[in-house]
Amino acid sequence: MKPFFACVLAALLLVPHVSSAEEEAVYRLLDEKGKLLTSVCYPLEKGDEYIAGDNTHYEIIAVNESELTASLKKTGMFELPDVSWLEVADSIAVSASKIKKIALYCTHSDESYKTGDGETSDKDRGGIYDVAKELATQLEDKGVTVAQSDNKHHPHDAGAYRRSRQTAAQLLKAAPDAIFDIHRDGIPDPDEYAVTLGGEKSSKVRLLVGRGNQNMEANKKFAAQLKAVADKVYPGLIKDIFIGKGAYNQDLYPRSVLLEFGTYTLAKERVLRSTQLMSDVIYRALYGGVLGSAGASDVGQGSAKKDSEGAGGGIVWVIGLFVLGVVVFAFVSTGSKKGAVEKVKRAASEVTGGLIGKKPK
Repeated sequence: MKPFFACVLAALLLVPHVSSAEEEAVYRLLDEKGKLLTSVCYPLEKGDEYIAGDNTHYEIIAVNESELTASLKKTGMFELPDVSWLEVADSIAVSASKIKKIALYCTHSDESYKTGDGETSDKDRGGIYDVAKELATQLEDKGVTVAQSDNKHHPHDAGAYRRSRQTAAQLLKAAPDAIFDIHRDGIPDPDEYAVTLGGEKSSKVRLLVGRGNQNMEANKKFAAQLKAVADKVYPGLIKDIFIGKGAYNQDLYPRSVLLEFGTYTLAKERVLRSTQLMSDVIYRALYGGVLGSAGASDVGQGSAKKDSEGAGGGIVWVIGLFVLGVVVFAFVSTGSKKGAVEKVKRAASEVTGGLIGKKPK
């Protein structure tokens, strides 16, 4: 018997090591006609939501564990918040009075990229930390104070989120404007994430929201805000949004989203390039450029459309009342339309130093 067990042991030692990425269960999401929509590496259950890149909204109606597939039904189009204020924001300086703070951490400490790191999983320190560091650098260049944790949460198992919860809780003591858990996906097809933006080979980014927590609606609105901004300034950068079972520690904060930067089969160089674009999206979504349009205190509490109207619309309303008051006063004081027009011209000239209206003699 001893020779038999020795042979078995020797055979086990000869089995090649398989990385955690390749061990993950990859589910295929199928529409009502059986067409493949995308693949995910998260545990699935009925009721999970999927928002595709074109904003088509789906809901999982059945999961086949033996075949690792999920059937989805289309529920309509997902309406993203209005970000028309971006067109104005580009020409208006962002206020520097508020200290801008963002927190980053990595739950799956081993995650790496085959091309760039040489392996898909590193039990010491995964390449995902380089992605988080580059994202932090890009944000800091924009004037954001970034708290990036290098804490490790090995191994890559069901307890990783329990261990990273302590890291997230520590980062949140500084009350950041948002907190992001940085990951890379485990699906094998690199084409799901490969994209060319601005002539540069880059990586798409998937947004993951956990629906098993009390902050789900706020986090979902925040994810929608990120996608709305990205679709406006960098179309194609955000791959999709998945709302799945679990909490992913997002119950700790209303502006918490998990970011999947590419997958393990995509070149790390492309992923690092996408951090520059994503940092811009995060900055604009949180801080905007128009007062009240997308402030950190507003995201997750109300729609961007409402915030935008409250800023631009209020200013226009005040100006309108002022002009109307001037016209009425001019008409009453002169008693004639012609006299009122002349008075308004003189008033406009006096206010603007002669740039507008009738120049005074």
